[in-house]
Amino acid sequence: MNSVHNVDLTPFNTLALPGKAAAYRKITAPEQLTAPELAGQTRFILGGGSNLVLTGDFAGLVLHMAIPGKRLLKEDSEAFYIEAGAGENWHDFVQWTLQQGWPGLENLSLIPGTVGAAPIQNIGAYGLEVGECFHSLTAWDFEKQAFFPVDRDNCRFGYRDSVFKQEGWHLNGRMAITSVIFRHPKAWTPNLRYADVNQELAAQNITTPTAQDVAKAIVAVRQRKLPDPVVIPNTGSFFHNPVVEAAQAEALKASHPTLPCYPQPDGRVKLAAGWLIEQAGWKGKNLGPVGMYEKQALVLVNRGGATGDDVKRTMAAVQADVQARFGVALTPEPIFL
Repeated sequence: MNSVHNVDLTPFNTLALPGKAAAYRKITAPEQLTAPELAGQTRFILGGGSNLVLTGDFAGLVLHMAIPGKRLLKEDSEAFYIEAGAGENWHDFVQWTLQQGWPGLENLSLIPGTVGAAPIQNIGAYGLEVGECFHSLTAWDFEKQAFFPVDRDNCRFGYRDSVFKQEGWHLNGRMAITSVIFRHPKAWTPNLRYADVNQELAAQNITTPTAQDVAKAIVAVRQRKLPDPVVIPNTGSFFHNPVVEAAQAEALKASHPTLPCYPQPDGRVKLAAGWLIEQAGWKGKNLGPVGMYEKQALVLVNRGGATGDDVKRTMAAVQADVQARFGVALTPEPIFL
């Protein structure tokens, strides 16, 4: 399989930002990664492009992970173990597991992206992180020229974090995830920690929800709050919810009683970035062609014709205003290329 040169990457990032790759290759099978000519090149591993800010042209090789496949690998008395190729669409995969009677991932419905990218970011929503259902994965190491397994403990999952980000393995193109195995416990109970989900179920008069009921409720909530990237280009939540020391959270709560705060196991407190951004005056506000979404201030959107520089300018302005008003630093979630 040969690389294609000078490829427009606009269709491959959900912010619809312009930029070209010097070379591009679509990967549909793990063994394609073993091609000797890939080893010495500057690489970027691309999934669904839903967590990417393209800042211009990329002088290296973009490897677009599109490995398909999903199956029940095995089961034991406690759980189902489901394997999926890195290129599988995340939402479609979640819905498929539910249709097969393997609940567990329903709270992560409608998150954009691919299966292979999910553990890198340790995607999470509505009281669940993918690391909680993760079993292991297989990846290709371009330096060692070998496939290697990574189990849950070695992933070092954290809030929107993993060993792949901590070590820079993914960002520097050293490794590419080819498949992921998830563990779905057979003893399932609905995860209804978020009020929005409970309210949606109540509106449908559902008192004993199934996993599919929960998934449908979350899809409905997300569709009301978040823009469809096909209609309004975006990357979903643009900033991490900041985690601060308890003393700072208490001081902020004293002066801003409606600030949502979430105590963490380590004694620190997670703050709601969307609330901070809204209170700083950025909900629905634009700076040129980029702004923060009018229904959810945490979502940065491309109003049309934006570039990576426009995104960086708006990001910096939002960060400066939140820092000035609350003394809290916001960190972006997406990768910048």
